[in-house]
Amino acid sequence: MTLLVKICGLTTPPTLEAALEAGADMVGLVFFARSPRHVSLDAAAGLAAQARGRARIVALTVDADDATIEAIAKLVEPDLFQLHGREIPARVADVRARCGRPVIKALPIAVRDDLAPVESFAEVADMLLFDAKPAPGAALPGGNGLAFDHTLVAGLDPGVPVMLSGGLDPATVAQAIGLVRPAAVDVSSGVERAPGDKDPAKIRAFVAAARAADAAAREIREEPPL
Repeated sequence: MTLLVKICGLTTPPTLEAALEAGADMVGLVFFARSPRHVSLDAAAGLAAQARGRARIVALTVDADDATIEAIAKLVEPDLFQLHGREIPARVADVRARCGRPVIKALPIAVRDDLAPVESFAEVADMLLFDAKPAPGAALPGGNGLAFDHTLVAGLDPGVPVMLSGGLDPATVAQAIGLVRPAAVDVSSGVERAPGDKDPAKIRAFVAAARAADAAAREIREEPPL
Protein backbone atom coordinates (compact mmCIF):
# COMPACT_ATOMS: atom_id res chain seq x y z
CA MET A 1 0.00 0.00 0.00
CA THR A 2 1.38 3.39 -1.02
CA LEU A 3 1.95 5.88 1.77
CA LEU A 4 -0.66 8.63 2.12
CA VAL A 5 0.60 12.17 2.64
CA LYS A 6 -1.57 14.73 4.44
CA ILE A 7 -0.95 18.47 4.57
CA CYS A 8 -3.01 19.92 7.41
CA GLY A 9 -4.03 23.42 8.42
CA LEU A 10 -4.39 24.86 4.94
CA THR A 11 -6.16 28.22 4.91
CA THR A 12 -5.74 29.87 1.51
CA PRO A 13 -6.38 28.86 -2.11
CA PRO A 14 -2.71 29.36 -3.15
CA THR A 15 -1.28 27.17 -0.40
CA LEU A 16 -3.98 24.57 -0.95
CA GLU A 17 -3.10 24.58 -4.63
CA ALA A 18 0.56 24.09 -3.74
CA ALA A 19 -0.36 21.01 -1.69
CA LEU A 20 -2.53 19.62 -4.47
CA GLU A 21 0.08 20.22 -7.15
CA ALA A 22 2.74 18.62 -4.95
CA GLY A 23 0.64 15.46 -4.88
CA ALA A 24 -0.81 15.47 -1.36
CA ASP A 25 -3.35 12.68 -0.90
CA MET A 26 -5.20 14.41 1.92
CA VAL A 27 -5.68 18.07 2.84
CA GLY A 28 -6.76 19.16 6.30
CA LEU A 29 -9.05 22.05 7.22
CA VAL A 30 -9.00 23.10 10.87
CA PHE A 31 -12.18 24.07 12.71
CA PHE A 32 -10.85 25.26 16.06
CA ALA A 33 -11.09 28.96 16.85
CA ARG A 34 -7.93 29.09 19.00
CA SER A 35 -5.78 27.74 16.17
CA PRO A 36 -3.93 30.09 13.80
CA ARG A 37 -5.04 27.64 11.11
CA HIS A 38 -8.77 27.96 11.84
CA VAL A 39 -11.04 28.49 8.85
CA SER A 40 -14.65 29.62 8.77
CA LEU A 41 -17.33 27.39 7.29
CA ASP A 42 -17.64 29.65 4.24
CA ALA A 43 -13.89 29.71 3.61
CA ALA A 44 -13.68 25.96 4.15
CA ALA A 45 -16.48 25.32 1.67
CA GLY A 46 -14.52 27.20 -0.99
CA LEU A 47 -11.30 25.36 -0.22
CA ALA A 48 -13.12 22.03 -0.24
CA ALA A 49 -14.58 22.81 -3.66
CA GLN A 50 -11.06 23.54 -4.92
CA ALA A 51 -9.74 20.23 -3.58
CA ARG A 52 -12.66 17.95 -4.33
CA GLY A 53 -11.73 15.07 -6.59
CA ARG A 54 -8.03 15.92 -6.33
CA ALA A 55 -7.35 14.93 -2.71
CA ARG A 56 -9.34 13.69 0.25
CA ILE A 57 -10.67 16.51 2.39
CA VAL A 58 -10.24 16.10 6.15
CA ALA A 59 -12.17 18.25 8.63
CA LEU A 60 -10.25 18.58 11.90
CA THR A 61 -12.29 19.35 15.01
CA VAL A 62 -11.50 19.52 18.72
CA ASP A 63 -14.25 18.35 21.06
CA ALA A 64 -16.84 19.80 18.69
CA ASP A 65 -20.53 19.59 19.55
CA ASP A 66 -23.17 17.91 17.40
CA ALA A 67 -24.28 21.16 15.76
CA THR A 68 -20.74 21.97 14.63
CA ILE A 69 -20.13 18.48 13.28
CA GLU A 70 -23.41 18.54 11.37
CA ALA A 71 -22.76 22.02 9.94
CA ILE A 72 -19.32 21.00 8.68
CA ALA A 73 -20.72 17.82 7.17
CA LYS A 74 -23.48 19.73 5.39
CA LEU A 75 -21.65 22.85 4.21
CA VAL A 76 -18.10 21.59 3.64
CA GLU A 77 -18.81 17.94 2.76
CA PRO A 78 -15.43 16.57 3.88
CA ASP A 79 -14.40 13.04 3.04
CA LEU A 80 -13.25 12.35 6.61
CA PHE A 81 -13.41 13.86 10.07
CA GLN A 82 -10.35 14.06 12.30
CA LEU A 83 -11.11 14.25 16.01
CA HIS A 84 -8.19 15.91 17.78
CA GLY A 85 -9.60 16.54 21.24
CA ARG A 86 -10.42 14.49 24.30
CA GLU A 87 -13.16 12.49 22.64
CA ILE A 88 -13.81 9.09 24.20
CA PRO A 89 -14.44 5.99 22.04
CA ALA A 90 -18.22 6.34 22.35
CA ARG A 91 -18.00 9.89 20.98
CA VAL A 92 -15.86 8.73 18.06
CA ALA A 93 -18.48 6.11 17.20
CA ASP A 94 -21.25 8.70 17.53
CA VAL A 95 -19.55 11.19 15.19
CA ARG A 96 -18.88 8.45 12.66
CA ALA A 97 -22.55 7.45 12.66
CA ARG A 98 -23.82 11.04 12.78
CA CYS A 99 -21.80 12.35 9.84
CA GLY A 100 -21.71 9.13 7.83
CA ARG A 101 -18.01 9.48 7.10
CA PRO A 102 -14.79 7.74 8.16
CA VAL A 103 -13.14 9.14 11.27
CA ILE A 104 -9.48 9.60 12.18
CA LYS A 105 -8.85 9.76 15.93
CA ALA A 106 -5.75 11.57 17.11
CA LEU A 107 -3.98 10.22 20.19
CA PRO A 108 -1.31 12.27 22.00
CA ILE A 109 1.81 10.25 22.79
CA ALA A 110 4.69 10.99 25.16
CA VAL A 111 5.29 7.74 27.07
CA ARG A 112 4.37 4.09 26.58
CA ASP A 113 1.39 4.36 28.94
CA ASP A 114 -0.22 6.76 26.45
CA LEU A 115 -0.75 3.77 24.17
CA ALA A 116 -3.22 2.18 26.61
CA PRO A 117 -6.35 3.55 24.84
CA VAL A 118 -5.23 2.37 21.39
CA GLU A 119 -7.24 -0.84 21.38
CA SER A 120 -10.52 0.80 22.40
CA PHE A 121 -10.17 3.56 19.83
CA ALA A 122 -9.17 1.11 17.09
CA GLU A 123 -12.57 -0.55 17.54
CA VAL A 124 -14.45 2.63 16.54
CA ALA A 125 -12.10 4.71 14.36
CA ASP A 126 -11.10 4.11 10.75
CA MET A 127 -7.57 5.38 11.32
CA LEU A 128 -5.47 6.35 14.34
CA LEU A 129 -3.17 9.37 14.28
CA PHE A 130 -0.24 9.39 16.70
CA ASP A 131 0.80 12.93 17.58
CA ALA A 132 3.13 14.46 20.15
CA LYS A 133 1.50 15.14 23.49
CA PRO A 134 1.31 18.89 24.06
CA ALA A 135 2.87 20.48 27.12
CA PRO A 136 0.53 21.11 30.07
CA GLY A 137 -1.47 24.27 29.47
CA ALA A 138 -0.75 24.35 25.72
CA ALA A 139 -3.39 26.21 23.71
CA LEU A 140 -3.41 23.68 20.88
CA PRO A 141 -3.74 19.88 20.97
CA GLY A 142 -1.58 19.58 17.85
CA GLY A 143 0.35 21.61 15.31
CA ASN A 144 2.90 22.63 17.93
CA GLY A 145 5.94 21.37 16.07
CA LEU A 146 6.75 18.85 18.78
CA ALA A 147 8.09 15.37 18.09
CA PHE A 148 7.79 12.26 20.24
CA ASP A 149 9.79 9.07 20.56
CA HIS A 150 8.76 7.18 17.44
CA THR A 151 10.14 3.92 18.78
CA LEU A 152 7.04 3.82 21.00
CA VAL A 153 4.87 3.12 17.95
CA ALA A 154 7.35 1.36 15.67
CA GLY A 155 5.88 -1.96 14.59
CA LEU A 156 2.57 -1.26 16.32
CA ASP A 157 -0.41 -2.82 14.53
CA PRO A 158 -3.69 -1.69 16.12
CA GLY A 159 -5.78 -3.32 13.40
CA VAL A 160 -6.52 -0.04 11.60
CA PRO A 161 -4.19 2.16 9.53
CA VAL A 162 -1.80 4.42 11.44
CA MET A 163 -1.02 8.04 10.57
CA LEU A 164 2.13 9.57 12.04
CA SER A 165 2.33 13.23 13.01
CA GLY A 166 4.13 15.50 15.44
CA GLY A 167 7.28 17.45 14.60
CA LEU A 168 7.61 16.08 11.09
CA ASP A 169 9.20 18.28 8.42
CA PRO A 170 11.04 17.75 5.12
CA ALA A 171 14.25 16.86 6.96
CA THR A 172 12.81 14.37 9.46
CA VAL A 173 9.97 12.61 7.65
CA ALA A 174 12.15 10.03 5.89
CA GLN A 175 13.66 8.69 9.11
CA ALA A 176 10.21 8.54 10.73
CA ILE A 177 8.78 6.58 7.81
CA GLY A 178 11.68 4.15 7.82
CA LEU A 179 11.25 3.46 11.52
CA VAL A 180 7.46 3.38 11.95
CA ARG A 181 6.28 2.34 8.46
CA PRO A 182 2.95 4.15 8.90
CA ALA A 183 0.10 4.09 6.41
CA ALA A 184 0.14 7.89 6.32
CA VAL A 185 2.10 10.93 7.48
CA ASP A 186 0.67 14.27 8.51
CA VAL A 187 2.33 17.69 8.67
CA SER A 188 1.22 21.18 9.60
CA SER A 189 3.74 23.43 11.36
CA GLY A 190 6.63 21.59 9.68
CA VAL A 191 5.77 23.23 6.35
CA GLU A 192 5.18 26.74 7.65
CA ARG A 193 7.12 30.02 7.74
CA ALA A 194 5.18 31.06 10.86
CA PRO A 195 2.14 29.56 12.65
CA GLY A 196 -0.62 29.28 10.06
CA ASP A 197 1.53 30.59 7.18
CA LYS A 198 2.23 27.65 4.86
CA ASP A 199 5.35 27.68 2.66
CA PRO A 200 4.73 26.14 -0.79
CA ALA A 201 8.41 25.21 -1.16
CA LYS A 202 8.36 23.33 2.14
CA ILE A 203 5.13 21.58 1.14
CA ARG A 204 6.74 20.36 -2.07
CA ALA A 205 9.87 19.27 -0.22
CA PHE A 206 7.87 17.38 2.39
CA VAL A 207 5.79 15.47 -0.16
CA ALA A 208 8.89 14.64 -2.21
CA ALA A 209 10.81 13.42 0.84
CA ALA A 210 7.90 11.29 2.02
CA ARG A 211 7.44 9.73 -1.42
CA ALA A 212 11.14 8.93 -1.73
CA ALA A 213 11.25 7.38 1.74
CA ASP A 214 8.17 5.29 1.05
CA ALA A 215 9.62 4.04 -2.23
CA ALA A 216 12.86 3.11 -0.48
CA ALA A 217 11.01 1.29 2.32
CA ARG A 218 8.90 -0.67 -0.16
CA GLU A 219 12.00 -1.61 -2.14
CA ILE A 220 13.62 -3.01 1.01
CA ARG A 221 10.47 -5.02 1.85
CA GLU A 222 10.27 -6.43 -1.67
CA GLU A 223 13.95 -7.29 -2.01
CA PRO A 224 14.33 -11.10 -2.19
CA PRO A 225 16.49 -12.78 0.41
CA LEU A 226 20.04 -13.73 -0.61
